[in-house]
Amino acid sequence: QVQLVESGGASVQAGGSLRLSCVASGSIFSINGIGWYRQALGKQRELVATITSGGSTNYADSAKGRFAISRINTKNTITVYLRMNSLKPEDSDVYFCAAVQYGRSWPDYWGQGTQVTVSS
Repeated sequence: QVQLVESGGASVQAGGSLRLSCVASGSIFSINGIGWYRQALGKQRELVATITSGGSTNYADSAKGRFAISRINTKNTITVYLRMNSLKPEDSDVYFCAAVQYGRSWPDYWGQGTQVTVSS
């Protein structure tokens, strides 16, 4: 099992910045990709940004050029950051940290979610 603990969600004004953090612990040896997904009420979760164990990144079109994902690996944890710049009201959502195991394409583990609210 993998545990994911997120932090960093907040309310900001348009044009502002936030940094989301997520710490993964437990069976982290099984994790390849780790990253962030967002979900609006009544909608499916969608990818924001992910980063693999090799450092390859993948961004949603809406995140390209504004968001940056990074990852720090230690023996017992993986910490993943999402730096969010030039925030827009449409970025408002619940953001979930998620981990993808090797050989899988969709996350098996999810954090509890953190709210990002951007006001105009």
